[in-house]
Amino acid sequence: MALIKVDDIQTFVEGLDHSEGIAVDAQGIIWCGGEAGQIYRIDPADPKPVEVANTNGFVLGLAISPDGTWMAICDAGRKALLRLDFVSMRISTVAESIDNWKLNLPNYPVFKRDGTLFVSESGEFGQVTGRVFRFDKDGEASLWTNPDLNFANGMALDADESHLYVVETFVPAICRFRINPDGSAGPRELVADDVHLVPDGIAFDMDGNLYCSCYAPSRIYRISPDGTTEILAEDITCHLLSNCTNIAFGGNDFKTLYITNLGRWHVAQVQMSAPGVPLACHPLSG
Repeated sequence: MALIKVDDIQTFVEGLDHSEGIAVDAQGIIWCGGEAGQIYRIDPADPKPVEVANTNGFVLGLAISPDGTWMAICDAGRKALLRLDFVSMRISTVAESIDNWKLNLPNYPVFKRDGTLFVSESGEFGQVTGRVFRFDKDGEASLWTNPDLNFANGMALDADESHLYVVETFVPAICRFRINPDGSAGPRELVADDVHLVPDGIAFDMDGNLYCSCYAPSRIYRISPDGTTEILAEDITCHLLSNCTNIAFGGNDFKTLYITNLGRWHVAQVQMSAPGVPLACHPLSG
């Protein structure tokens, strides 16, 4: 039985073109992508999607830089990591290949507070060629994990940025890698292998719970710090939750979990008991 009833889930905004990626900036503005390259800006005070840029591709994961001046965009249509400058609102290409690897399905970006950027590359469907790349604060890119992940997908840093958590969609599982003092990756550690069947996005709350949204079935899991996995929410009608992809915390108290739905045209929201872990672009409390 799900911990949250479907009736507790609400539609936050409608009118998006099958959005997958979502990010919340330091001002609480919500950014989403679309399957025809749209970049949407949504002000919670007047929640309607406004297209402010277009990649001419298919937008997947999004992440906002620590200084809040630009957004990293994984684009499946263009097979590239892109950059949206928030001053000019212009899109430029960051990388189409790294270490002689031509990007095939760049999926999700995550920033550390020091400016380091991690990017998951899913690889080919049906092949175990997923990997994670690392861009240092000067923009130099290199392979961070070996090409042996089974469709590397959504990612998240824990609260102290000591580990990077990665969804391996077609295991299905969530694993993690320690971030060593020199920036290299520690060995792969299994976190959960009971997130069935198609896990996609992940996010942490301040109580140490890890949330995982699933493309199919349309559900969200909660993995407790002790490793217990429970179904947080599920929509068997695929109406409010419909092929859930990425999730992000926001709202005035940072307790609103926003959920993109690749199968429909809206972003859903649900109130949580604990606030989310601030990301690199969010100020730290206290």
